[in-house]
Amino acid sequence: MASTDPDRPTTLGALRASGWTSRSVKEELRENAIARIVAGQPLFDDVLGYEDTVLPQLENALLAGHDVIFLGERGQAKTRMVRSLTGLLDEWMPVVAGSEINDDPYHPTSRHARDLVAEMGDATPIDWVHRDDRFGEKLATPDTSIADLIGEVDPIKVAEGRYLSDELTLHYGLVPRTNRGIFAINELPDLAERIQVGLLNVLEERDVQIRGYKIRLPLDVVLFASANPDDYTNRGRIITPLKDRFGSQIRTHYPLDVETEVTIARQEANTLDTAGVRVVIPDYMAETVAEFSQLARRSPHINQRSGVSVRLTVANLETMSANAMRRSLQHGETVVVPRVSDLEALAASTIGKLEIETIEEGRDGVVVQQLLKGAVLETFRRHIAVENLRDVVEAFDAELVVNAGEDVRAADYVALLAQLPALSPHVVALTGGDETPEVVASAVEFVLEGLHLSKRLNKEAVGPRSQYRGRN
Repeated sequence: MASTDPDRPTTLGALRASGWTSRSVKEELRENAIARIVAGQPLFDDVLGYEDTVLPQLENALLAGHDVIFLGERGQAKTRMVRSLTGLLDEWMPVVAGSEINDDPYHPTSRHARDLVAEMGDATPIDWVHRDDRFGEKLATPDTSIADLIGEVDPIKVAEGRYLSDELTLHYGLVPRTNRGIFAINELPDLAERIQVGLLNVLEERDVQIRGYKIRLPLDVVLFASANPDDYTNRGRIITPLKDRFGSQIRTHYPLDVETEVTIARQEANTLDTAGVRVVIPDYMAETVAEFSQLARRSPHINQRSGVSVRLTVANLETMSANAMRRSLQHGETVVVPRVSDLEALAASTIGKLEIETIEEGRDGVVVQQLLKGAVLETFRRHIAVENLRDVVEAFDAELVVNAGEDVRAADYVALLAQLPALSPHVVALTGGDETPEVVASAVEFVLEGLHLSKRLNKEAVGPRSQYRGRN
């Protein structure tokens, strides 16, 4: 993306007169990172939960001018952090016009740029490249070749009459085309070892060699890579000389608490608001979804080597909201508020994202249900002290029966409060005083399920319907 701003120099002579100075990419990243640190600003606005762990290590790596490898399980924002680093580059960068590898006007590298500057001098035309276009990325796959990353002879240019020894016959790969920028390789261990060898010069000598030609391209590239710890032994490995050339290895992690996971899920989840329908997700329901993921990461029934991604929390939050919307539309309700009964739908968005370890066949659903119950109970205990619900339990012991489930309308739960006034203060504590029927219904169902899981009420469930009654 070239700049058309008339105030920017368009020739090499004008660029010199403007006082612009050339800096390496690492110098750009370092100085812009320093400016943010001094201003008390975070490196990224949308990466949460790493403020005291990962980000200080990344700041150290940027200040030290290191190439970095992020090591962590899936769904830990490794790729997002790398892509967001372009925000630490200068907004616009001058290049020799027509350059394929973003040649520095003061220090041209390619044959095209060198010849152009030698011929035209201060009249050499200058283009400006936006920082978003100074990022290159490659997902490492076993079929990735040196030609993809470094370059290859272009047979069409040879057919046009050039000699094979002519540098202009080269078609540059992804790494040279990201010269004076940031290049990222995702899932680095999946890259064949013989291809990893081709990156050694990029990281240490900062140049590339193509097809044995006596061509040296001193590249200015900062390399970032991501890898899953499990990949070191399963799908592939990072060769030792390549690991040695990365200045920093930073270990990422999943959110350490429910609150952070809820914030990330709300930030990433697709909003389901549409014309005439408003979606409200109570905090305790969002916390239940996040707590489910937290419990899964500690469960002996889940393969922890494959990880429990934050994407699971996001997908479950979306599925719970979608099921609530479907139920509300059937009842003609315009405010969508998820309830505990909507958690049954989470199996569809969960089982495919977890590697469940169980001896018996068909136990996946049972494991998911146990985790869901545990998540509801943990969240219930955070919000409500069960000993304060004695009056409610006594009302059920006096043969009160309450129906719940998808076919129960919000108005029916509101009517229950008039029949059971002891329940009202606990519902108000959850709703914050919001008297919207759909909001009240969600809180009522949450309290009843919490009492059941706390062994204060019995629950009989048949399909999508259930009944709560006293244990006597």
